[in-house]
Amino acid sequence: MSPAHPHRRALTTLTAVGTALALALSATACTGSPAGGADDGPGGRTTITFWHGWSAPSEVRAIDANIARFEKTHPHIKVHAVGGIDDDKLNQALRAGGSRGPDVVSSFETANVGRFCSSGALADLAPFIEKSGLDLAKTFPKPLLEYTEFEGRRCTMPLLTDAYGLYYNKTAFKEAGIDGPPKTWSEFRAVAKKLTKPRGDGYERVGFLPNYHGYENNIEHYLGSWGPRYFDPKGKASLALDPAVRNLLHFQQKLVRELGGYEKLERFRTGLGDEFGAEHPFHTGQVAMQLDGEWRLGMALDAKVPFEIGVAPMPVPDEDRIDYGKGFLSGTIMGVSAQSLKRNAAWELVRFMTTDTEAVVAFANDIRNVPSTFAALKSPDLKLDPRFKTFLDIARDKRSNTAPGTLDGGAYLRTLQDFAYGFEKEKDSSDLVLGLLRTERQIDADMAQARRG
Repeated sequence: MSPAHPHRRALTTLTAVGTALALALSATACTGSPAGGADDGPGGRTTITFWHGWSAPSEVRAIDANIARFEKTHPHIKVHAVGGIDDDKLNQALRAGGSRGPDVVSSFETANVGRFCSSGALADLAPFIEKSGLDLAKTFPKPLLEYTEFEGRRCTMPLLTDAYGLYYNKTAFKEAGIDGPPKTWSEFRAVAKKLTKPRGDGYERVGFLPNYHGYENNIEHYLGSWGPRYFDPKGKASLALDPAVRNLLHFQQKLVRELGGYEKLERFRTGLGDEFGAEHPFHTGQVAMQLDGEWRLGMALDAKVPFEIGVAPMPVPDEDRIDYGKGFLSGTIMGVSAQSLKRNAAWELVRFMTTDTEAVVAFANDIRNVPSTFAALKSPDLKLDPRFKTFLDIARDKRSNTAPGTLDGGAYLRTLQDFAYGFEKEKDSSDLVLGLLRTERQIDADMAQARRG
């Protein structure tokens, strides 16, 4: 994973990806048998093609180093890696098939697992897992297993993890007489207001930039602290009666109002630096607290920020203080093309990169992401900043959560986000429940269309 890649901005790409995925292979084209339909026998010499999304030179070196480890332990299998592949290119290749297509794929878009699994674009991994003797529940944290399968069908495996937490300017905290990071949302509101410094018709600094367009502040990441349901047991959208969704929307809208109002905050936001550059507003001190993923720590250190960086879990609702420590999880996934004729060898690469402790730890060290397995999370070989432990703990926390994959490629999140954009501007503030009911109907209609199409 890399902060320069599309999974950081998944909500803006879901429609295009969903359209491409809708054209993917039919489920009948897929066979999950480790041998049936594949030309490669166990132990036979072969070359497989691996398509992935990493493109930065340091990331490519890291993935190539892991492939070299695999080839050393599997000398009969050679891997041809192709980087810089987004989900649009990936799905065109999976749909077309043929000898030039990939055997193994990785994606940053966990929201697309529902499409991958239901369409048959990726092979059912259950037979491979059974043959390998893997106990997934003892290998991976529960949220990772949830976002890598759909309706009981496992077509992907977790590679590395993204864990979201709170970054805070410890120097600014000390100057303001604040002892430590806020643990509840009411504490957070008070700290955000105390750390905000107006200047003219703008700001010298905001304690926190709450607007949904504010970098990683999409509703999906916010809701990780509240524990939403999203859907009822029958698969229908369940938002209007979910206190997590209602409480977050009210909290965020009120915080926007208290920190100066939507228009004033948006003017400030549009003048800030790029999310992935040295001029990110947390790096420059223009924002004192930031909701972000584990990669931000390394980026802030590389930027040589002139203050002490603090890292903590995001706050939780006041009534759920006991849940403090949880957070939102996402990550990179790997799978085997259903049309590959080298699925046995392809599975060996997937298994190695996702479950071999040395491989997982080395890759996590190289690209500064959270490792995915229990063994890697507690490995003494992790060479990360001590503050990174916060994200390891969030990844291990049983109460951490993720957004479920769906047939529509996670488009329900964009629909909810669109409603949230209006609500923070107070366009729908007169009746939140009514607005959420309209949002539910749209999500259910889109889901029904996805099932028909």
